[in-house]
Amino acid sequence: MAENTEGDLNSNLLHAPYHTGDPQLDTAIGQWLRWDKNPKTKEQIENLLRNGMNKELRDRLCCRMTFGTAGLRSAMGAGFCYINDLTVIQSTQGMYKYLERCFSDFKQRGFVVGYDTRGQVTSSCSSQRLAKLTAAVLLAKDVPVYLFSRYVPTPFVPYAVQKLKAVAGVMITASHNRKEDNGYKVYWETGAQITSPHDKEILKCIEECVEPWNGSWNDNLVDTSPLKRDPLQDICRRYMEDLKKICFYRELNSKTTLKFVHTSFHGVGHDYVQLAFKVFGFKPPIPVPEQKDPDPDFSTVKCPNPEEGESVLELSLRLAEKENARIVLATDPDADRLAAAELQENGCWKVFTGNELAALFGWWMFDCWKKNKSRNADVKNVYMLATTVSSKILKAIALKEGFHFEETLPGFKWIGSRIIDLLENGKEVLFAFEESIGFLCGTSVLDKDGVSAAVVVAEMASYLETMNITLKQQLVKVYEKYGYHISKTSYFLCYEPPTIKSIFERLRNFDSPKEYPKFCGTFTILHVRDITTGYDSSQPNKKSVLPVSKNSQMITFTFQNGCVATLRTSGTEPKIKYYAEMCASPDQSDTALLEEELKKLIDALIENFLQPKEKH
Repeated sequence: MAENTEGDLNSNLLHAPYHTGDPQLDTAIGQWLRWDKNPKTKEQIENLLRNGMNKELRDRLCCRMTFGTAGLRSAMGAGFCYINDLTVIQSTQGMYKYLERCFSDFKQRGFVVGYDTRGQVTSSCSSQRLAKLTAAVLLAKDVPVYLFSRYVPTPFVPYAVQKLKAVAGVMITASHNRKEDNGYKVYWETGAQITSPHDKEILKCIEECVEPWNGSWNDNLVDTSPLKRDPLQDICRRYMEDLKKICFYRELNSKTTLKFVHTSFHGVGHDYVQLAFKVFGFKPPIPVPEQKDPDPDFSTVKCPNPEEGESVLELSLRLAEKENARIVLATDPDADRLAAAELQENGCWKVFTGNELAALFGWWMFDCWKKNKSRNADVKNVYMLATTVSSKILKAIALKEGFHFEETLPGFKWIGSRIIDLLENGKEVLFAFEESIGFLCGTSVLDKDGVSAAVVVAEMASYLETMNITLKQQLVKVYEKYGYHISKTSYFLCYEPPTIKSIFERLRNFDSPKEYPKFCGTFTILHVRDITTGYDSSQPNKKSVLPVSKNSQMITFTFQNGCVATLRTSGTEPKIKYYAEMCASPDQSDTALLEEELKKLIDALIENFLQPKEKH
């Protein structure tokens, strides 16, 4: 019998019926090897097959990604539940099918595609390549595609969808996730991220057309099709023009003695933040040289998330000290989120939390509105928004100043869709945020935007500098006027979905079936709201005002002492997150006491409700 050569083995692998003992897996293997034209990812599956790695094959091939809080997000690599050439083609075919059904003018209005700077050599997978394949699927179906010719901040995609009157858009990004991940973020014609039922319907359409169509792999279309347009110059110009709407002190900015350091975390932000500073009249911020250019390995940080604070801001803080710059601004890799730090009198750095920055933004945007409003402008027409796990500081400011504050479910897609409703009803939305350093000043974009947030912080700092006030001092003034809001957010990693489920089910059946806890340790619980089931004990009909979100776990406890705490699962990572905040009235100014109370409550929350030491 002739010895089987490597070539024969590969052709056997490709054409033999697979007998792993699992018919579903056999079918999935056959489909993958027939459909995938990327040699690297195809080889990954062939190697697993050759080595009899059935469990890993099953994990990779027998499930599909679902839409989380930020669209599709997963690791790059081979398999139907990973981000790769084939799954992006399948997702785009599903998008095409759904959009064709929703819009009779789809082929006149077109579709926007943007991408960040991520990539993985071992899978020959990069955001740019995935964007080209997304465009190719649609161009092959005669859909006009606005494909950015270079990487852009995530907010440029929803902005372009609105300005170009496209039916939808996709941004290929995994934002601040680890370097192994990538994602597919979908925006509707409104410029807001998709919400239900669109997400479910698109997934159904993806399931209905998993086999690549003729032409779907033809990425040459991006260079040859007359239907491909590059919106980069036009959108960048219009975006920068629109930024002027939230610039109130250009003259003062041009004279400021303050210096700023900006880091773009190896991502897309550098050029765009430089341009934004110019629009506001500033000298350019000082870039961190090691982090200013794209690097898919994020080689100078342990993780590319500026939210992690001082440990990941090391290079920018040292540069700021050297350059005598008092403010550091950090945009995450796709420039939709912003971290900020300020050098204090004692030589230490204060890294602001998302909630603290929001207190400053809320004060600033309302102050600017007041000083610049037309004579007949009505404060009752003004709104600010935050997600329900974010600080309630805007609520306190709104109560005192007479404007409206509203909460949404976690995720900026809910903020975006609520802003659309408010704008359609003639309302004015000044500011919206989520505690995970996602901010939106004004409504030119309907998603969080780190570029505009960075330059607004710079203007705020320059204005305060003329009165010899630091950002930290102004934050204290805001708290003294509207009440201290002290919060802490953290998480536990949990890789076992059944464990997560049992933790939340235990809370729903605490002392007896269908009974939520009445105490957490020694702390009395006033109200419980469960977004997963739609229950809210504070409402007369016991039904939650916020929409039910069955696919994610989320319970909020309001305590007698003024603390609000939420436990929820992450939409993008294997985490159980907890959020707790002490909301004090302006007459309670003993911050040490408030912090001590919050710490005790969090300890009780972890010990009694999350029980990380217990076997679940």
